[in-house]
Amino acid sequence: MLRRFRLEEPETIPEASELLSRHGESARIYAGGTELLLVMKEGLAHYERLVNIKTIPDLDRVERQDGVISIGALATHRRLATDEILNQQLPALVAMEKKVANIRVREVGTIGGNLCFAEPHADPGALLLALGAKLVAAKATGSREIPIERFFIDAYENALEADELLTAIRVPLMPPRSAAAYLKFGYLERPSVGVALFLSLDGGAVGEARIAVGSAGPTPRRIEAAEEILRGKPIDEASRRIEEAGRIAGEASDAISDLHGSKDYKEHIVGVLLKRAFAQAVKDCR
Repeated sequence: MLRRFRLEEPETIPEASELLSRHGESARIYAGGTELLLVMKEGLAHYERLVNIKTIPDLDRVERQDGVISIGALATHRRLATDEILNQQLPALVAMEKKVANIRVREVGTIGGNLCFAEPHADPGALLLALGAKLVAAKATGSREIPIERFFIDAYENALEADELLTAIRVPLMPPRSAAAYLKFGYLERPSVGVALFLSLDGGAVGEARIAVGSAGPTPRRIEAAEEILRGKPIDEASRRIEEAGRIAGEASDAISDLHGSKDYKEHIVGVLLKRAFAQAVKDCR
């Protein structure tokens, strides 16, 4: 049963930041509520105040600016799945958002809420890692950018300070002859394993490769050792070595055994998904 709480509705970022600072651990940001309210209903956590930042204007915009796509933290998964700018510039993100959870969650859940809750079995983190995203955190005294690889501290723990709120996700535009892919596998509603790949081609070789694995362990992880297997290699050689890269990625994924599968099983699935993602990305680059 959901216990009583007070709903605060600030109209500006400084006002929201001040509320978080004043009330400390007894207050939490309310952005979409799909995860937070479930935890509260189950009695796993209770907060005296929820700070509803949906009353702050313009935090759901999607804009192209200065070589990046800026995605407002309050943009819902449904909004991102149907956004024309993203469909043209970041089709892999659109494809991922179309498959987040279920239609009810996509309608009300927000990209910012998803990232900040830091649920291990979530989709966006791994893909945004591969895309090289940076997150904008703001409070009453100013704002800062956090590279996404430094945002996830542990399961359900992020790098925001107590009085900060996530306001935007900034994703670099895709360069020519590049593509991204995100593939996942799961037999429950949440993914058991998700693998993201960014790939660019330089002539007949792999120029840049970024590999990220999500849902296997407590946080999404970039797997640089697997990237080195592919980077700079002719496409045919990279194709021959993709299974080696997949094995390395699986072993480095920090996979754990849970209801979604054993550690060994998840590590195997990482390799399977990376091989498929590589084939898809190479095709999309050309």
